[in-house]
Amino acid sequence: MSYPELATPADTADIEKLLDLSFGSDRLQKTTYRLRDGVPPVRELCYVLREDGVLRGSIAFWPIEIRREDGGARVPALLLGPLAVDPRLRGQGLGLRLMTVGLDRARELGHEIVILVGDLPYYGRFGFRRAAPGQFVFPGPVDEDRILMQELVPGALEGVSGYVEKPASAAS
Repeated sequence: MSYPELATPADTADIEKLLDLSFGSDRLQKTTYRLRDGVPPVRELCYVLREDGVLRGSIAFWPIEIRREDGGARVPALLLGPLAVDPRLRGQGLGLRLMTVGLDRARELGHEIVILVGDLPYYGRFGFRRAAPGQFVFPGPVDEDRILMQELVPGALEGVSGYVEKPASAAS
């Protein structure tokens, strides 16, 4: 298995096939996809893994903002996901490699906050923790127990709560 490498536009069709295989074609109905619609991912944080030239894993991060309920400043953050690994290769550390490279690079690029909707037993080992009930409000239904967050810079989440939205520059 290769080391994670940056995804290119040529990988898009293969990534979509992997996402359908991993999550089903109904994945596009999930609330997190509302935040991705019409917003390009952070290209420097989109990685793929290949085995003998075949795409076997991918990860992407998307720019989001947290609009404070009190009308204060919009706080920039990253939305992690989807993280996908070929179902036949799960448990072999591919997700671990993609997560490690992606989070390390996000830190290097100066990002401070990462949010995702996922399973704490999996993502907890990468430093994610559950958000407080009501801390983040998504633009649709989300199981609050699955809203996870991580500070890439200590203290970055102090006092941060509000509406998770597309970046103001991408709002339509």
